[in-house]
Amino acid sequence: MSTATTLYTPQVLGLATELALYPLDDSLTFKGSSRSPVCGSAIEIGCELNRGETIDRIGMKVHACAIGQAAAAIFAKAASGNDREKLSLALGQIEDWLSGKRSELPDWPELQAIAAARDFPGRHGAILLPWRAALDALP
Repeated sequence: MSTATTLYTPQVLGLATELALYPLDDSLTFKGSSRSPVCGSAIEIGCELNRGETIDRIGMKVHACAIGQAAAAIFAKAASGNDREKLSLALGQIEDWLSGKRSELPDWPELQAIAAARDFPGRHGAILLPWRAALDALP
């Protein structure tokens, strides 16, 4: 099976198209960004927080492969209600999972859609971008 067939499944490609639901809007108060030095993928995130200091609304501008785009959509779909602490914990779990320090899939909805990318270290930086950018954005 080719790398493209393994990585770019219909589910991954479908998730990538869902980014259209999260446009980056200038009215979003908190902004952050991240770039992968390995592949050059980049993301800009804007968000609004509710009074509980959790993400209420999010927008993104993503320049990445389909895996990076799918990761961003997976992040955006479940970002609401998360605060800095929860995002930091999730990022650590995903980093540990990608590096092999953790065998079980981290507890983030739909992450299984990009699980095959764990075997492709060149994609790891793109996967981590949305969590890193969100942490950069949050106060």
